[in-house]
Amino acid sequence: VAQVYLDDASGEPEWVTVKTGLFGTKESFVPLAASRLDGSDLVVQATKDQVSGAPRVEQDDHISEQEEAEIYRYYGLSGPNGGRDTAGTVGRTGGRGTAGTAGYDRSAGHDTSGPDTDEAMTRSEERLVAGTQQAEVGKARLRKHVVTETETVQVPVSHEEVRLEREPITDANRDAAYSGGDITEEEHEVTLRAEKPVVSTETEAVERVRLGKETVTDTETVSGEVRKEQIEFDDPSGTSRR
Repeated sequence: VAQVYLDDASGEPEWVTVKTGLFGTKESFVPLAASRLDGSDLVVQATKDQVSGAPRVEQDDHISEQEEAEIYRYYGLSGPNGGRDTAGTVGRTGGRGTAGTAGYDRSAGHDTSGPDTDEAMTRSEERLVAGTQQAEVGKARLRKHVVTETETVQVPVSHEEVRLEREPITDANRDAAYSGGDITEEEHEVTLRAEKPVVSTETEAVERVRLGKETVTDTETVSGEVRKEQIEFDDPSGTSRR
């Protein structure tokens, strides 16, 4: 409970405002009809969705008959005196769920802020305070898998080829030339060799990969509802000024 509104005629509590919305920056009106106290809790006949969706009324120390009738219609209720009751005057609560101190009709000339106030009135405003909090937004991971590619390299290879060599008979080879028979049949063979390319693989480390983090600062725009007090001055001529 944020504020309690009293009936101007009877002085009985008729409405309370409850903080709703993001960060509790909105106050919604809830009727006290059929409400009850349960210990320090105030139990009202309205759902959370009803309270959150209640018509928005400017927070002031007095609400008009039109505003009050609109809220009654929203909750499906008819106000006292056939719905023509006077608008409620606000009283501040002393804590969670308590009924709050009684408000006074401003027209009677009483001080609505309490009996111990001085000769001046303090006007306050809410300021929007924005901050940050750490939240987990995702995870990044490294994953390694094997792919197969085809590489082509040039490999030099050599091979032997046969070549027929003839030499004349000289004193140097004459003995070898006549070492055999006069007329014979013979065979002589030479083994030829050639290089063939072969392929194998070997593993070598090429780089190290790791995950690092860096902080990037962006600017985001946030908004919220703030309340402020306004002071009206009623002079004897009946003129109201702010």
